[in-house]
Amino acid sequence: MSSKLLLSKGSSSDDTDSGVKINLKKIICSLPRFKKSDSFQWTRESRNLTGFQALTHLFKANIGTGLLGLPLAMKNAGIIVGPLSLLMLGVMIVHCMGILVKCAHHFCHRHLVRSLLIITQLGFCSVYFLFLADNFKQVAETASISNRCLQNETTMGMLPSLNLHLYMLTFLPFVILLVFFHNLLMLTIFSTVGNIAILGSVALIFSYITQDIPNPKNLPWSANWQTYSLFFGTAIFSLEGIGVILPLENQMKYPGHYTLILYMVMPIIIILYVSLGTLGYMKFGENIQASITLNLPNCWLYQSVKMLYSIGIFFTYALQFYIPAEIIIPHVISWVPEQWELLVDLSVRGIMVCMTYIFAMMIPQMELIIALLGSASCCVLALIIPPLLEICTYYMDGLSSFTVIKDVFISTMGILGCIMGTYQAFYEIIDQTFFSSSQNSTRVFV
Repeated sequence: MSSKLLLSKGSSSDDTDSGVKINLKKIICSLPRFKKSDSFQWTRESRNLTGFQALTHLFKANIGTGLLGLPLAMKNAGIIVGPLSLLMLGVMIVHCMGILVKCAHHFCHRHLVRSLLIITQLGFCSVYFLFLADNFKQVAETASISNRCLQNETTMGMLPSLNLHLYMLTFLPFVILLVFFHNLLMLTIFSTVGNIAILGSVALIFSYITQDIPNPKNLPWSANWQTYSLFFGTAIFSLEGIGVILPLENQMKYPGHYTLILYMVMPIIIILYVSLGTLGYMKFGENIQASITLNLPNCWLYQSVKMLYSIGIFFTYALQFYIPAEIIIPHVISWVPEQWELLVDLSVRGIMVCMTYIFAMMIPQMELIIALLGSASCCVLALIIPPLLEICTYYMDGLSSFTVIKDVFISTMGILGCIMGTYQAFYEIIDQTFFSSSQNSTRVFV
């Protein structure tokens, strides 16, 4: 009897243990697994992006409005300190991009990253709205109809002067239609057209700034920390592709090739940045404008630079918009019936575009907003989070002391730049909006 009782107790205990094990197994299986194949799923598409298509998107995402402001950024840093700082920042950011690709699959606390991506990418889109309106306003109202390419030629307006907001409103329906294309394969066509247009305009810019370059000996080697802070934000903003790093890798047929593509494209982009920024500052010196296109002659040959670059920026809007849309929209449509998903999807896209349009109307000084976005948001994504993420991910696996010191150094540089750049950008925005007019015009259109 006792043996039966003990046996029954034992079997009961075994059943309880097995039940607990089964329950634990169910709980563990129900937890999200951050594997390389399914982490950071920004989109519901299948993996079908080729290496060339990823390369096209990566190049397009990093060539935007920030490139044209780099000559003025060099003025804010100095003819020696500026190029060296831009080169150093470029190397650090590319390194951090590689860290982000390597570590993101182990990173489960992604709410901060996604929030920063939404703010950053929609900020880019707002700047694009203003850039498009400013450029078309200048071409339509002040471009010369002559074939003479003289730098300060007096021009007559082709059209009556209109409010800048009317130009932005004109672009609004076309931008809304553009963002309805939300497939990366379809966006490859837009990125290719945008790359061709921007490369053509950059070639025309180089053809002008490499002629009769003045002796740079009279240019300052360095600048004070206030203007250097603005340089820092503009330089970080110029590397606009940080937000598309993970979505592109997630959509590739062979994600293992992505690191090679990254390290192949980004050095070319950094060389382009340093070259255009340095040569532009050397060419125009203290007269450099917020956008180097403002320093070009008013004949149609160089006015076409604005048109070509605007075409490229127009198509870049769709690529930069892709990231916040793929973060926000899946959460929204999960609350509606299936038959309403398409309508809600398109409606949310339209509302988000209108938000960027409204914010663009509120922007007082475009370059200061660029510096603010670069310092406050882009800096966190590009320089602060990736090194700390590498330490958190691999420290228990025996991370070397050199790697820890390197990561701490990069993050510290990012934190200092973020604090000083954000403070100075806010100070300049408030000062120029309410108290004085800046001598360095920060509008793309003057």
